Amino acid sequence: MKRRDFIGKSMMAGLAAGYGNKIALPGVDTRSDKKEISIPSQKIPVLTETDVLVCGGGCSGVAAAVSAARHGAKVVMVERWPSVGGMATNALVNIWHRSDRQKVVINGLVEETVQRLQKRNWVQQVSGFPRSHETHFFDPEGLRLVWHQMLREAGVKTYCYLNAGDPIIENNTIKGVLVDTKTGRKAILAKIVIDSTGDGDIAAKAGLPFEFGRASDGLVQGMTMMYTLRGIDMDEKKDITEEQLAGIMEEMKTLRDKGQLPPFNEGNTKVLLSKWKGNFFPWNMCPVSGNPLDEDELTRLTEKSREQVFQYLDYWREKVPGMEQAVVDQTGFSLGIRESRRIKGLKTLDKDMVLNAVKQPDAVGHGVWIIDIHDPKGTGHTTYSDKNEKLMLKEGTSYHIPLGMALNDKISNLAVACRAASSTHEAHASFRVQTHLMVLAQGVGTCAAMALSENKNMKNIDIKKLQSKLKADGVYLEDVPL
Repeated sequence: MKRRDFIGKSMMAGLAAGYGNKIALPGVDTRSDKKEISIPSQKIPVLTETDVLVCGGGCSGVAAAVSAARHGAKVVMVERWPSVGGMATNALVNIWHRSDRQKVVINGLVEETVQRLQKRNWVQQVSGFPRSHETHFFDPEGLRLVWHQMLREAGVKTYCYLNAGDPIIENNTIKGVLVDTKTGRKAILAKIVIDSTGDGDIAAKAGLPFEFGRASDGLVQGMTMMYTLRGIDMDEKKDITEEQLAGIMEEMKTLRDKGQLPPFNEGNTKVLLSKWKGNFFPWNMCPVSGNPLDEDELTRLTEKSREQVFQYLDYWREKVPGMEQAVVDQTGFSLGIRESRRIKGLKTLDKDMVLNAVKQPDAVGHGVWIIDIHDPKGTGHTTYSDKNEKLMLKEGTSYHIPLGMALNDKISNLAVACRAASSTHEAHASFRVQTHLMVLAQGVGTCAAMALSENKNMKNIDIKKLQSKLKADGVYLEDVPL
């Protein structure tokens, strides 16, 4: 494909530019506390052009890219980390939620992924399936390979090690994004852009309005450092009595309250100490809280959480039978981030829609998870541990995930298919889990391909036709209102 130059300006001041370019430094504005520089207009070489550009290669990015490509679109996906998978692989968040506690209602690309993982024994079905929302644990390393294979087979051009930068906006249309490569700044041009960054970075930079945090104080859900251990003597550990376990838990809480142990998720810690079954079960109990959009703060929190992991382990090696020789096998490459921006869309999923199992005319699939809020102040408490029926859907029911969550009324060819899709703080606490994000993303990817083939705006596509295509692709989609 022939490359052409694109004249553009970065939306945010920065130093990155193509090799050989000179940047004018006008000096410090003494009237302001903030220093600024001016970057002159540049000719930016085009790296590639495509039909659909997916920004972010986590679970939602993979689902959006694969579904768009399978329906005939030329697709490019960019991912900032060395592999795809996002929180599922790089943060070791390896549990999926698919059941309404009577039957599995999330299939499509999620089910295909599970089937591929099963061929290599990289997935484990939970006991009592499908009587709980949680259905499967998977091997993060295996998932990396499976999703890279699915992308390659679908014909998606995937760039890892490449972060999507500033959007290129012209007349309320997104033309693509700028990326800073090893050889300088370049542009990727696209007819449709799907923001799967998790934090809604592209949509926010493009000027779409968003909400952040809960209404009371603006804080977002707590984050967790996942990790795995090895060297545990399971024969000795399995003999821990209920009385011993209760004593260990009480002492941990006492030490935590005195500031001698970090905060921890009490429910998960008790389960892990008593029922841990190997590396398919990372330790999900190490909380921190803060602003995931502040790189300085996020760096500090990541360092802090890793230190906390070793503080717990030092205690357990002294107090827990079977853990005397335990060592940390790995910590997550990233903190497990649950919430940041929530981009305002055509439709906003709210608490009542979730808990009342509301059905939507523009549904692209179902959701089942509870209102699971991890304390924004970092105590480790989560509403999941309370088993509060008021925050759970009734057994055998599910809510609809609407396409309108991903679309907006300002930039028609930009969709948000990730946890930053339009929801309230409470509804987000249900929608944010990986399987639900994949449901929305498969719908958005398929919608994007339809819109291109029919030369339509995404919000003007025939929703019934989209739903028929999703069903043909294995998506469970029932009880859609007429």
